[in-house]
Amino acid sequence: MKFDTPAGQNPIDQLKVVGKPTSRIDGKYKTTGTAPYAYERHDVAANQAYGYVLGAGIAKGRVRRIDTAAAKRAPGVLAIVTTLEHPRMERGMMNAAYLFGGDEVQHYHQAIAVVVAETFEQARAAAFLVQVDYAPAAGKFDLAAEAKGAKPVPGDSGEGSGGNGEERVGDFEGAFAQAPVRFDETYSTADESHAMMEPHATIAAWDGDKVTLWTSNQMIAWGHGSLGKILGVPKENVRLDSPYVGGGFGGKLFVRADAVLAALGAKAAKRPVKVALTRPLVMNNTTHRPATIQRVRIGATKDGTITAIAHESTSGNLPDGDPETAVSQTKLLYAGANRLTAMKLAHLDLPEGNAMRAPGEAPGLMVLEVAMDEMAEKLGMDPVEFRIRNDTQVDPQDPKRPFSHRDLVGCLKLGAEKFGWSKRNAKPGQVRDGQWLVGIGMAAAFRNNMVMKSGARVRLAADSTVTVETDMTDIGTGSYTIIAQTAAEMMGLPLDKVVVRLGDSAFPVSSGSGGQFGGNSSTAGVYAACVKLREAVAQRLGINSADAVFADGQVRAGNRAVPLGEAASKGEVSAEDTIEFGDISKKQQQSTFGAHFVEVGVDAYTGETRVRRMLAVCAAGRILNPKSARSQVIGGMVMGTGAALMEELAVDTKRGFFANHDLAGYEVPVHADIPHQEVIFVDEVDPMSSPMKAKGVGELGICGVGAAVANAVYNATGIRVRDYPITLDKLLDRMPEAA
Repeated sequence: MKFDTPAGQNPIDQLKVVGKPTSRIDGKYKTTGTAPYAYERHDVAANQAYGYVLGAGIAKGRVRRIDTAAAKRAPGVLAIVTTLEHPRMERGMMNAAYLFGGDEVQHYHQAIAVVVAETFEQARAAAFLVQVDYAPAAGKFDLAAEAKGAKPVPGDSGEGSGGNGEERVGDFEGAFAQAPVRFDETYSTADESHAMMEPHATIAAWDGDKVTLWTSNQMIAWGHGSLGKILGVPKENVRLDSPYVGGGFGGKLFVRADAVLAALGAKAAKRPVKVALTRPLVMNNTTHRPATIQRVRIGATKDGTITAIAHESTSGNLPDGDPETAVSQTKLLYAGANRLTAMKLAHLDLPEGNAMRAPGEAPGLMVLEVAMDEMAEKLGMDPVEFRIRNDTQVDPQDPKRPFSHRDLVGCLKLGAEKFGWSKRNAKPGQVRDGQWLVGIGMAAAFRNNMVMKSGARVRLAADSTVTVETDMTDIGTGSYTIIAQTAAEMMGLPLDKVVVRLGDSAFPVSSGSGGQFGGNSSTAGVYAACVKLREAVAQRLGINSADAVFADGQVRAGNRAVPLGEAASKGEVSAEDTIEFGDISKKQQQSTFGAHFVEVGVDAYTGETRVRRMLAVCAAGRILNPKSARSQVIGGMVMGTGAALMEELAVDTKRGFFANHDLAGYEVPVHADIPHQEVIFVDEVDPMSSPMKAKGVGELGICGVGAAVANAVYNATGIRVRDYPITLDKLLDRMPEAA
């Protein structure tokens, strides 16, 4: 099905099942421990052995020699595969680092060997007997030191943000110099880890020249093709199966060392092998969100109209990596005739920087939305009013191109009303609650709407059960449920008559999970397949498909009503289709918007910051399942709070690795840290987006949160911290008198 014109009235608009707050159909499995995650697939292959991955002990240089003699003699050892036994293997899709093979070390904890043994403990013990001789080389590990020589480069997050190294509209420098009110500050954001609960894990088993991997992966089709390329086997000889993913946040978009080494270990041991990366390897061997140094300049008239805006970001990565696309939202969020955005990249020899939840916008809005507050203060304006003053209904870089639907102002006004913004004391450091200094802050939220080609197969059985098969994944986002809701709505069935099967590369290729494109795109693919199934059912029943109404388990036309399952009485009815999106998104800019409001308390004696309450108002098209969508948004709010207050991969700039590479040293917030969160979805549809008239919302929830927290801390204390995270050491010596 080609989607190249705005969606008209269709069966989804009935909203009998879609749009209802529905509990996740996979919830009962996850809450009872019966959902089969990758490392726990004990039943899929007999006689599984255990692999333990050994990471490089240097950050740059060469591996001169690997002595495995003692390890091979250790109890239970079945096989050892080392990087020196293989030439450098091809990289998979969007990998910046090479995952295995050859003697070159690109970064610390790069995989250099896998030890396979009868038990995990035996494999681990033997791995520590492997002796490695390195030839270290000097590396670059300090972003601040390398930023001075960084050059503008183009970049693409692969998730809707990116662009050229430098982009200009009008004359920024001239307009900025002439602006009556000017702002110019530099900020920094830290390296961050995805820190998902489930580590990267894979079980691999060979059958002749074919290999099956039960793995934890967000994008099955990408992984399927990548593994064929990396392993040097035909794509059709590789199968991936990933029905449940215990969190990814972008860290499992691409194939990592667990999958490659499970496959190599299984071939060497001639047995199925399971591999899970340890937490230090998750943080240093896989990917992370790169740190940034960002400069924002804003020029405005005295009435608060922006006349010039510039946002420049510098980040670091391996030589073949992309920059963090932190300036993308600044191209679209606020009006202003004269504009400059730039992305610079410093080459670093740290582990690979790549996509993490809302790549680009998350760290970019942490900076832009603080700068907007600082500029509002210079102007003597309310921060909400300043943003409303500079709203735009067209793309500021191309005014002939309107937004398909944009209600940022509605989000700001509703959020201000519901949160009690009018009661805020604009003068910082004035509100006390016992020992706590109390402040509130806000920020706008923005994330582009992206859609991707997505397919599905639907099968109708004689008992009126519909089975949906697609390689779409559920990474904790509720894919099972919204896909079931879509099929139920289209076929006129209750939810319990729909079976959803996900995550198998044998199924039709979907959009996969990422970039908040997964929910909208995958359900649109199911919609397309159901349209075909409806046509096939009508044909079997001798009904004109244009007249057929699918409702209450029946197919009706005129005075005739037939049970749906009757169409499959002589054999199941099957249909398959793929939604393909035309250039409709080029004609109108499709984005999602929101507003975050936060109240914090800062301990007047210790500088400890506690988030007391949060509100997000989101405008993101039709919300397919308000219950799971709310969960996505509050999860993003918690994650954004972590980036604001505590999350930082600490770089050892001498040895080139992240020193706090576990969940004891790398602190993340949990829901218990925030007593009250509220989410409001603006009632809207966007027919320009898809037949579902939906947009993504899973990443909008993290966008802007960090800035809202930072602005609240400033309102509480009068201290403006421009280097994230805002840890108490950055507040203590500047705190107002406690007494």
